[in-house]
Amino acid sequence: MAGLNVSISFFFLVVGVCQVLRWLSKRFLSPGAYGCLARELTGSLQLCMSCLELRMLVEIGPWGGGFGLDVVLTLLFLLFAVHGASFDGASANPTVTLQEYLLVKSNLASTAAKLLAQGVGTGMGWAVTKLYWSWELTHFHLIQNLIVSECSSSIHTALHHAAFAEGTCSFLFHLVLLKLHQSHPMYWVPVLAATVTFLTYTAGPFTGAFFNPALATVTTFHCSGNSFWDYVQVYWLGPLTGMLAALLLYQGNIPRLFQKNLLYSQKSKYKIPKARVTAHVEGEEPQRKRKGEKSTSEPRP
Repeated sequence: MAGLNVSISFFFLVVGVCQVLRWLSKRFLSPGAYGCLARELTGSLQLCMSCLELRMLVEIGPWGGGFGLDVVLTLLFLLFAVHGASFDGASANPTVTLQEYLLVKSNLASTAAKLLAQGVGTGMGWAVTKLYWSWELTHFHLIQNLIVSECSSSIHTALHHAAFAEGTCSFLFHLVLLKLHQSHPMYWVPVLAATVTFLTYTAGPFTGAFFNPALATVTTFHCSGNSFWDYVQVYWLGPLTGMLAALLLYQGNIPRLFQKNLLYSQKSKYKIPKARVTAHVEGEEPQRKRKGEKSTSEPRP
């Protein structure tokens, strides 16, 4: 359990350092630079380092540490709950950023800046985590150093099944995200963490259940077993298709591309209450009577 304790301490250290980076960035950078660059870079750095360490525990822990999948899933739920509470609005996921662009919540320049920051953040996370593993603080890290250069692909099923699995995970994740986007963090943080944990448990044995193109790129694209185009189909096109399907199902359209609702009928936003219509009609009756009375009161020739 000593190795597990070191990993848990590493998680705490990563979150603490990233919180300090957020505080410094918010203090010294403009709101635009912080929101588009620093926040996404820090969130991607935190997510990448945590997931790489957790992935190492998934691969080595059961036979090298004697703990089961329940321990890893518990850590995964707690980590994503902490990420949701500490990210300060960052997505650290390219498909979420593209979804915001398609919902006309951000412009092209800020979207490109966020995608760039996510790529740099995950790359930095991979480099720093490899450096941390090279210190070999536990026997887990010793084993990880031996196998990291000869890693194998995370795709353990047919290619079309793998792309479908990643697309389905992305579809469900984005559907929950869209449904909860206006809820209080006290509600959506644990629900989203539980969703990620469930999807990882279900699809993890087949593809690793990344449904995050940036995270999948630094984690598995360099591994042998599949070509670059295979990885692109599974880890880029699969999640992107799932996000588009979730957005289309939830919205009925894709606002950035077209305004017409393809799935749901449009109802008028402005309705006149029936009571007001009735009052209006009843109010006209006395007026008509008065006009009639006036006409009868006039002298006849």
